Amino acid sequence: MAEGLRERKKRQTRQYISDVATGLFLERGFDAVTVAEIAEAADVSVNTVYNYFPAKEDLFLDRAAGMTDRLARWVRGRREGESAADAVLRELREETEAVSPRIGLMPGYAAFMKVIEEAPALRSRLWSIAQEVQASLEQVLRAETGAADGDELPHLVAGQIGWAHSTVMAVIGREMVKGREPDEVSREVLVLLDDIENLLSERILNYAVRGAD
Repeated sequence: MAEGLRERKKRQTRQYISDVATGLFLERGFDAVTVAEIAEAADVSVNTVYNYFPAKEDLFLDRAAGMTDRLARWVRGRREGESAADAVLRELREETEAVSPRIGLMPGYAAFMKVIEEAPALRSRLWSIAQEVQASLEQVLRAETGAADGDELPHLVAGQIGWAHSTVMAVIGREMVKGREPDEVSREVLVLLDDIENLLSERILNYAVRGAD
């Protein structure tokens, strides 16, 4: 369905407010900027800001919130003969090889991570998002395997896959904060992914293999 004029204007307004807020956070730090200052800089009311962003953290992590179904989406889209873990590792390798900004391999990511490191509220929100990512993945694993309610294996597998993903993201963030080049970090993360795969057990690597349709 085509996006209507009203929806497009709302999306553009939301993006503009987020961009203005992000610029202020990068310049002065998350805690030093108030919602009132953001509203003034964006030439909107404080109520308008809160209509689009229920919490101040959402202004900086608006795209991160959209990542909650990333792992679940990758698992749902796994190929024939591919397990859940294989699918996530493949997707991470493809993003890493492409030096993708979607996983933080981009100039300017260091400044973004620095804002997060200095703001406990943002770190707390990222932790909450990580829990949502794992819960979403577990739900998909249960649905895809037909696991019973008392079966803890989907929870354990989701935890291991989530560990692999969060480890990669943490290493990228840590290395990019050092001011390193994305291409250089990409090459090291590809080696890290091989190490991660070697650490995962065969039971994890062979869980939820997609059969032929």
